[in-house]
Amino acid sequence: MNRFVVLAGLVVLAGCGTPQERCIAGVTRDLRVVDRLIVETQGNLDRGYALVEVVRSRDRWVMCVPEQAATATQPAQAPQMCLQDYDYTVTEPRAVNLAEQRVTLAELQKKRVALEKASRPAVASCIQAHPE
Repeated sequence: MNRFVVLAGLVVLAGCGTPQERCIAGVTRDLRVVDRLIVETQGNLDRGYALVEVVRSRDRWVMCVPEQAATATQPAQAPQMCLQDYDYTVTEPRAVNLAEQRVTLAELQKKRVALEKASRPAVASCIQAHPE
């Protein structure tokens, strides 16, 4: 199992990997998603609350018309500023039901075991189809 986890981790790190790595990444995608959810849920239990990313909007002054020098046919034009919305992301704490998080974690761990077991033949097939 440790060898499989290390191999899956290497595949994630090598974004444009070999054909074998791309094949393994494709057949273990669900497993990586479940692993990420397990880490997130365990973090929620450890902290006692969840961290949620929230997109907010704010106005800021930007230059809409740049300064223009005078020409033979046009007078000089002063720069003009206007308000423009921009979005930014903040991380906020949110209360969670810890009992539900424990149940969710247990279910995710069961799902991970099932996914790992199901992906072993596919990983072996990738290794066989694309030897390095």
